[in-house]
Amino acid sequence: MEKQIRTKNIKLIPIGNSKGIRLPKEIIQKYGFSESVVLEEREEGVLLHRKDGNKLSWEDTFKAMSDEKENWNEFDITLMDGLDDENLDS
Repeated sequence: MEKQIRTKNIKLIPIGNSKGIRLPKEIIQKYGFSESVVLEEREEGVLLHRKDGNKLSWEDTFKAMSDEKENWNEFDITLMDGLDDENLDS
C-alpha cells in the first residue's frame, strides 16, 4: 500500500516580530496536538509532531541508566573468555 502524501498551502502570519502558522483544527485533532508541538529540522524541510511523553532525552536516559543498580559480576567473567587475546585484524 502506497502512502498518500497530502499537501496544503498555509500562509505565514505575523506574530510580533516573528511569523507563525495556523494549523487547521482537523490536523490538530488528527495528530493529537495539544499545547505544543515538536519542530524537527531535517535536510528536506521541517517536521511537526507531538511530544511523546514517554520518550526520554539522551541526558535523562543517561541519568536513568546510572541510577540503576545493575549487577556487572557476569560481565567480568566474559572478560576472561580469551577473546581479547585473539587477533581480530586479520
